[in-house]
Amino acid sequence: MTTTDPAPAPVAGADGSGPAGRAQRLDALRDAAYRIRRHALDMGEVQGQGYIGQALGVADILAVAYKDVLNHRPEEPGWPERDRFLLSIGHYAIALYAALAEAGVLDTDELTTYGSDDSRLPMSGMASYTPGMEISGGSLGHGLGVATGMALGLRHRGSPARVYNLLSDGELDEGSTWEAALACAHHGLDNVTAIVDVNALQADGPTAGVLRTEPVTAKWEAFGWRALRVDGNDIDALVTAFDALRAHRGSPSVLVCDTRIGHGVPLLETREKAHFMRVGEDEWQIARDQLDQTHRTRKGTDA
Repeated sequence: MTTTDPAPAPVAGADGSGPAGRAQRLDALRDAAYRIRRHALDMGEVQGQGYIGQALGVADILAVAYKDVLNHRPEEPGWPERDRFLLSIGHYAIALYAALAEAGVLDTDELTTYGSDDSRLPMSGMASYTPGMEISGGSLGHGLGVATGMALGLRHRGSPARVYNLLSDGELDEGSTWEAALACAHHGLDNVTAIVDVNALQADGPTAGVLRTEPVTAKWEAFGWRALRVDGNDIDALVTAFDALRAHRGSPSVLVCDTRIGHGVPLLETREKAHFMRVGEDEWQIARDQLDQTHRTRKGTDA
C-alpha cells in the first residue's frame, strides 16, 4: 500500500482482534471472493459473453465491501440508514449481481436469469429493476456526482450512513468526475469513499494509450482527497486500506485499486480482447476448473 500511515487498529466486532481473528477474517473474505467469481462465470455462460474479465478483477473489492465494510441489511435493501454502494460502471453489473447474491440480497437461483427477457438482472445495471442496485448505469462519469448529492443529503439528515462509489479508471477521462471530486472536497464530505478500479484497459484499448491519467493518486490528493493505492486483488491490503479510510475524517477518501482482468482464471487473464469477452462453449468449464485450482492453491499457501 502506498501510504506512510501506521496500520489502523482492528475494527471492533470485525473478528480482527488479534492475529488469529484477522486470519479468520481474511480467509472468509477470500472464500467470498471465490464464490463471487464462480457466480460471475455461471452468469457469463448464460449469455456466452460479457464483461467477465472485469467481474473477475473486482471480485476481491466487492467481497471486502459487502462482507466486511458496508453497513446494510440484506433482507431490507431500502433500509434508510444503509451505506450506499453506487456502481458507476453499469456494464460491471454482472459483478455486482454476484456480490449481491453472496451478500444475501439476491437469491443465487435468480442469477440464472441474467440478461434474459423479463429478468431483474439486465446486462447493464438498472436501479429500477434490481434490489440493491442504487443507481442505473449508462454513460460513464455520473456516479461520483450522484454520490456527492447523496452524501450531502445524508449529512443534512444527520445520518451516519456512508456512500461508496465504484468507478473505473476510464471514468477518470470524464470531466464530470473531477467536477464532482472538487465538490466533494469543497463540502468536506468525509462520508464519501470513491473506489477506482484501475485495470488499465478500456473499450478502445489500454488506458495509457486512450488518455494518460497517471499519477492517479497524486491527482486525487491535489483535489483535496485522502488517497490510498493498493493491489486490488490482495484481500489483506484491501482490508487494511478500508479500515484506515473508515477512520479518516475531514475530507472525502479514495481507494485506488490496481486489478487484473480475468484474475484467478489464467485462460481469461491472457485473452487478447479482454474488455468484452466472448468465451467458447467448451471454455466455461475450463475456466471454472482453473478458478477452483487457483483458490485451492491460495488457500494452501495461506494456511
